[in-house]
Amino acid sequence: MFPPFEQSAAFEECKKMISLLDAGFLELKCDSEPQNRSRRGVMLGVLLATDFDGKTWILKTVSGLRNSLALCDGISDPNSIYVEPIVDSKTIDAALLKNDFEIHQLTNEINALKKNNEQTKTLARLKEKRKNLTNESLNKVRQLYAFFCADGKMRPLKEICKKNPPTGIGDCCAPKLLHYAFNFNLTPRSMAEVFYSFIPNDSLHGKLFSPCDSRCALILPAMLGLEIVYRDSSIVVVNKPSGLLSVPGRGADKQDCVVNRLKRLFPDCIAQPAVHRLDMETSGLMVLAFTKESHRKLCAQFASGAVKKKYVALLDGDFQKKQISPCGTMNLFFRLDVENRPHQIWDAENGKLSITNWKIIRLETYRPINKKKRTVTRVEFFPQTGRTHQLRLAAADKHGFGIPIVGDSLYGKCDDGERLFLHAEEITFLHPTDERIMHFTAKCPF
Repeated sequence: MFPPFEQSAAFEECKKMISLLDAGFLELKCDSEPQNRSRRGVMLGVLLATDFDGKTWILKTVSGLRNSLALCDGISDPNSIYVEPIVDSKTIDAALLKNDFEIHQLTNEINALKKNNEQTKTLARLKEKRKNLTNESLNKVRQLYAFFCADGKMRPLKEICKKNPPTGIGDCCAPKLLHYAFNFNLTPRSMAEVFYSFIPNDSLHGKLFSPCDSRCALILPAMLGLEIVYRDSSIVVVNKPSGLLSVPGRGADKQDCVVNRLKRLFPDCIAQPAVHRLDMETSGLMVLAFTKESHRKLCAQFASGAVKKKYVALLDGDFQKKQISPCGTMNLFFRLDVENRPHQIWDAENGKLSITNWKIIRLETYRPINKKKRTVTRVEFFPQTGRTHQLRLAAADKHGFGIPIVGDSLYGKCDDGERLFLHAEEITFLHPTDERIMHFTAKCPF
């Protein structure tokens, strides 16, 4: 995953940690003896964070459940905090203890049958029993993990990851560091991870890494409140989830949004960073600016139509029955229905022109929860303008396709537990400072 915070300052502190370890002033400990050195190495992580008074604290940790860092006697490390695992190993071992003996017994029985090349019903039964016991133990361990998040709330792992995540998901450096920072109301400023190798002259020793895709990418977006696709000193690109506002609305209940979550993570951000918006129900890529100059230049690109976007949608019907062309362009005119906000209505005389290119991908079978399956059409939209509800109207209005997007609560129907099946999958624009072509994708979740 893309590193959510600036890395360079924390990277310098990582190099200092390596020097302390190499000099014997800092010790890498493991609570299971002897220390398992069969691995290639471990990750070291540093997070620089500030408190309410502006003081910078240096949070340091090491990957793994059973690993820890400790300064040797007589050695000081000012302003540094050595962060322990989120769940200690003794608590983990206690959760595993109930089934541990029986799992080992079953393993011995299974190995004995395998040794004799016996492929019997007994072997299958023993394997199934061991699998069930193992899953029971892993679920007990997962239930122990909960993470402090940027909004001050503590969220259990089972809430963050609906499906069973891999083991060790909370034991990487990044979640440990952020969990500690958010627990003590510290604001992250710079975070980095480096590999510390046990092998002499290893080419990976001291190399800078981003948080891992296999574990960290599953929980960090929930801890941060945003999935950061790209970030530098000028801009940030996020993958907005369906159901989250882009900008704050009126009232206390409409303050949770992409903009306010961004400003919470990056307090130095400008007051109005959004350069465009996505409907609350729409998911996908959204671009924001950290500086006023970047904001001005990006807004100009959106206004001129220079930004290229691709959306994916599931339309609630069969295009073939309507004999709609597989691709094309539609020009439509809509304005606000002042008596039924926020709906837009067709108005050829006073409406604003919206231009949309489309491409039909395929017919699919959609099966809602507790509903009969039905045929839907997957479509790619390429909006050339940026009008309110442009794609929803292009799909649902009789002047467009006359087939609403699945889950559209305004222009179609949305069943309980259903979302709007519209996703901003790709975006291309020029970087506001050096005019590099920036192209991003966020895989469609449906």
